[in-house]
Amino acid sequence: MKIYLAGALFSEAERDWLSALRGQIEGIGEDITVIWPYELIPHQEVRSLGEEGKREVFRICETHLDKVDMLVAVLDGAQVDDGTAWEIGYFYSRYANKLPIIGIRTDFRNAGETGHSTVNAMIDGSCDRIAFSVKELLGVLKGFGVGE
Repeated sequence: MKIYLAGALFSEAERDWLSALRGQIEGIGEDITVIWPYELIPHQEVRSLGEEGKREVFRICETHLDKVDMLVAVLDGAQVDDGTAWEIGYFYSRYANKLPIIGIRTDFRNAGETGHSTVNAMIDGSCDRIAFSVKELLGVLKGFGVGE
């Protein structure tokens, strides 16, 4: 099973956390491959491409979204990372009711349109499930047949 792991990649802390999460997801079973955008194209290569760098990042991420069985998206922050939000929207528009989108929000702040919202309604409505801890996420993934 191939899983695309979406989330902000701009700080060392974000990358370290996502790298650890990737390992935990892959630890569920031998047949799991986590596609992590940070490893799809080296940052130095993006820089060396100049103006074309942004197009190459877009092309590579879009291509890989079309080759996975599931999207796991980190929803932490005052607002969901804009690239992650785009990945969710793209995946939802292509694969709604066919392939799952699982969110993980470890951020305890409310974010969204109501006092009971955890994220923006459009993000919430696109996710098949939202987990609130890594432990819960791993259980949700197993419930979707990951690792079986």
